[in-house]
Amino acid sequence: MRLNIIKIGGNVIDNPKKLSSFLDDFSNLSGLKILVHGGGKIATKVAEKLGIETVMVEGRRVTDASMIEVVTMVYGGLVNKQIVAMLQSKNCNAIGLTGADGKSVVAETRPISQIDYGFVGDIKSVNFDFIKSLLKQYITPVFAPLTFNMNGEILNTNADTIASALAVSLSSFYDVNLVYCFEKKGVLANSKDENSVISSLNKQSYKQYKEEGIIKDGMIPKLENAFQALQNGVTQVIICHSEEFKEGIEKGTAGTLIKL
Repeated sequence: MRLNIIKIGGNVIDNPKKLSSFLDDFSNLSGLKILVHGGGKIATKVAEKLGIETVMVEGRRVTDASMIEVVTMVYGGLVNKQIVAMLQSKNCNAIGLTGADGKSVVAETRPISQIDYGFVGDIKSVNFDFIKSLLKQYITPVFAPLTFNMNGEILNTNADTIASALAVSLSSFYDVNLVYCFEKKGVLANSKDENSVISSLNKQSYKQYKEEGIIKDGMIPKLENAFQALQNGVTQVIICHSEEFKEGIEKGTAGTLIKL
């Protein structure tokens, strides 16, 4: 049985019109599905109102004791529940989750090396039995980018990584299609040309593009997650624009198809 796991990035979360359009398409996607969402910039705005400084290192949020309270409220509360409510209005029976709910995604606090990221989690396990029980009832899980550790602490965790971990864990039971949606049409050969989409990538071509500096920055960890997922049982990975993911899944004519 096919299971589609869709990850949506923060840039869509921040745009109400784009988010509503995306959720229209997602709710109309047939079969079993899971949505994993990023956080967007709302947490930064809320933190600013509360007088809490936002610190970013290499594009990643440093999550200290004050900031973990903010992202828990915003990601697990405001953003997650707004998405769930919107899906319910579109006849998609969704349930909002963090990793702590149903012990669905357990992590450990990232060890301190050169940078102390604070309350940031590296995933250790996925409770696939709990998630399967929801899917069997045709309930659509909607995951916020939050996990927890066995000390009872909520941890800020990269949404791409959560989507990949869910896909790998559930690939023993379903034919899993993992889709990363963001604001570009796919992996681009030329960052200034929106239409220069690389239609497919394997490990060899990825290595070559990376050495040439065509693939760089934030696209590298996204693709590393994709290849890791494929190596561990996931059937297919697509990277595409949030407006084209249904076309990518159903027709294979949009985005970048990642293969080994």
